[in-house]
Amino acid sequence: MNKYTFKTNINCANCIAKVAPHLNQSKEVKSWSVDTDTTHKILSIETNMLASAIIEFIDALGFEAVALDS
Repeated sequence: MNKYTFKTNINCANCIAKVAPHLNQSKEVKSWSVDTDTTHKILSIETNMLASAIIEFIDALGFEAVALDS
């Protein structure tokens, strides 16, 4: 299981509501959260997916994600 953090533009409760069903239903995602109180709106995710796949996944949902670590 990999743990990643991403800077995102998921910045409010409505944005989280848009991505939540997709992240919650993914069998590859064990856990996730978005800290909307930080400047960079940090998405923390524990998953079997590669960081590049998470970036593509978030992009397909209409948001941006930039890896902070790998």
